[in-house]
Amino acid sequence: MPAGYLEEHETPENGAKREAREEAQCDIVLDCLLAVYSIPRLSQVQLMYRAHLDTEQFGAGAESLDVRLFGWDDIPWTEIAFPSVHWALHHWAMTKGQEIFAPFANPPGQNGDFTER
Repeated sequence: MPAGYLEEHETPENGAKREAREEAQCDIVLDCLLAVYSIPRLSQVQLMYRAHLDTEQFGAGAESLDVRLFGWDDIPWTEIAFPSVHWALHHWAMTKGQEIFAPFANPPGQNGDFTER
Protein backbone atom coordinates (compact mmCIF):
# COMPACT_ATOMS: atom_id res chain seq x y z
CA MET A 1 0.00 0.00 0.00
CA PRO A 2 1.05 3.65 0.07
CA ALA A 3 4.32 4.79 1.60
CA GLY A 4 6.29 1.89 0.17
CA TYR A 5 9.50 2.98 -1.45
CA LEU A 6 11.63 1.23 -4.02
CA GLU A 7 15.04 0.02 -3.03
CA GLU A 8 18.04 0.63 -5.27
CA HIS A 9 17.83 -1.39 -8.53
CA GLU A 10 14.34 -2.70 -7.61
CA THR A 11 11.52 -2.83 -10.14
CA PRO A 12 8.10 -1.45 -9.13
CA GLU A 13 6.67 -4.97 -9.41
CA ASN A 14 9.31 -6.45 -7.11
CA GLY A 15 8.86 -3.51 -4.73
CA ALA A 16 5.13 -4.23 -4.49
CA LYS A 17 5.81 -7.88 -3.70
CA ARG A 18 8.45 -6.96 -1.11
CA GLU A 19 6.12 -4.45 0.58
CA ALA A 20 3.39 -7.12 0.81
CA ARG A 21 5.87 -9.48 2.50
CA GLU A 22 7.12 -6.79 4.90
CA GLU A 23 3.74 -5.35 5.85
CA ALA A 24 1.43 -8.36 5.64
CA GLN A 25 3.76 -11.38 5.70
CA CYS A 26 2.26 -12.67 2.47
CA ASP A 27 3.30 -13.50 -1.05
CA ILE A 28 1.25 -11.97 -3.83
CA VAL A 29 0.88 -12.57 -7.54
CA LEU A 30 0.51 -9.35 -9.51
CA ASP A 31 -2.27 -9.43 -12.07
CA CYS A 32 -1.82 -5.99 -13.64
CA LEU A 33 -1.25 -2.32 -12.99
CA LEU A 34 -4.48 -0.90 -11.55
CA ALA A 35 -3.63 2.80 -11.20
CA VAL A 36 -1.00 5.50 -11.10
CA TYR A 37 -1.81 8.17 -8.52
CA SER A 38 -0.06 11.51 -8.06
CA ILE A 39 0.16 12.75 -4.46
CA PRO A 40 1.86 16.18 -4.66
CA ARG A 41 1.78 16.96 -0.91
CA LEU A 42 4.01 13.90 -0.35
CA SER A 43 6.00 14.31 -3.59
CA GLN A 44 4.90 10.78 -4.49
CA VAL A 45 3.70 8.86 -7.47
CA GLN A 46 1.96 5.68 -6.29
CA LEU A 47 1.66 2.61 -8.48
CA MET A 48 -1.21 0.39 -7.40
CA TYR A 49 -1.40 -3.17 -8.66
CA ARG A 50 -4.29 -5.57 -8.83
CA ALA A 51 -3.02 -8.76 -7.20
CA HIS A 52 -4.07 -11.86 -5.33
CA LEU A 53 -2.56 -13.92 -2.53
CA ASP A 54 -0.23 -16.69 -3.66
CA THR A 55 -1.09 -18.68 -0.51
CA GLU A 56 -3.59 -18.16 2.29
CA GLN A 57 -0.87 -17.19 4.76
CA PHE A 58 -0.69 -13.61 5.99
CA GLY A 59 -0.17 -11.69 9.22
CA ALA A 60 1.01 -8.43 10.70
CA GLY A 61 4.59 -7.59 9.81
CA ALA A 62 6.98 -5.29 11.66
CA GLU A 63 5.38 -2.22 10.04
CA SER A 64 1.75 -3.26 10.69
CA LEU A 65 -0.38 -3.45 13.81
CA ASP A 66 -3.09 -5.64 12.32
CA VAL A 67 -3.75 -7.39 9.01
CA ARG A 68 -7.15 -8.83 8.08
CA LEU A 69 -9.18 -9.76 5.02
CA PHE A 70 -12.58 -8.10 4.58
CA GLY A 71 -15.61 -8.69 2.44
CA TRP A 72 -16.58 -5.57 0.47
CA ASP A 73 -19.49 -4.71 2.78
CA ASP A 74 -17.29 -5.11 5.86
CA ILE A 75 -14.45 -2.79 4.83
CA PRO A 76 -13.94 -0.21 7.64
CA TRP A 77 -13.99 2.75 5.24
CA THR A 78 -13.60 5.42 7.93
CA GLU A 79 -10.43 3.76 9.26
CA ILE A 80 -8.55 3.78 5.96
CA ALA A 81 -5.75 6.31 6.37
CA PHE A 82 -4.93 7.18 2.75
CA PRO A 83 -7.30 8.61 0.12
CA SER A 84 -5.40 6.67 -2.55
CA VAL A 85 -6.40 3.40 -0.87
CA HIS A 86 -10.07 4.44 -1.15
CA TRP A 87 -9.52 5.22 -4.82
CA ALA A 88 -7.73 1.92 -5.44
CA LEU A 89 -10.44 -0.14 -3.77
CA HIS A 90 -13.14 1.56 -5.85
CA HIS A 91 -11.08 1.23 -9.01
CA TRP A 92 -10.55 -2.45 -8.21
CA ALA A 93 -14.34 -2.89 -7.86
CA MET A 94 -14.87 -1.18 -11.22
CA THR A 95 -12.52 -3.66 -12.93
CA LYS A 96 -13.59 -6.82 -11.13
CA GLY A 97 -13.91 -9.56 -13.75
CA GLN A 98 -12.14 -7.52 -16.45
CA GLU A 99 -8.83 -8.72 -17.79
CA ILE A 100 -8.04 -5.68 -19.92
CA PHE A 101 -8.50 -2.04 -18.92
CA ALA A 102 -6.51 1.18 -18.92
CA PRO A 103 -4.87 2.03 -15.58
CA PHE A 104 -6.70 4.64 -13.55
CA ALA A 105 -5.39 7.98 -12.26
CA ASN A 106 -6.52 10.32 -9.47
CA PRO A 107 -10.24 10.97 -9.50
CA PRO A 108 -10.99 14.36 -11.12
CA GLY A 109 -10.10 17.26 -8.84
CA GLN A 110 -8.49 15.11 -6.15
CA ASN A 111 -4.83 15.20 -5.19
CA GLY A 112 -4.60 12.94 -2.15
CA ASP A 113 -5.38 15.39 0.64
CA PHE A 114 -6.75 13.72 3.78
CA THR A 115 -10.10 15.50 3.38
CA GLU A 116 -10.75 13.53 0.17
CA ARG A 117 -12.45 10.18 0.62
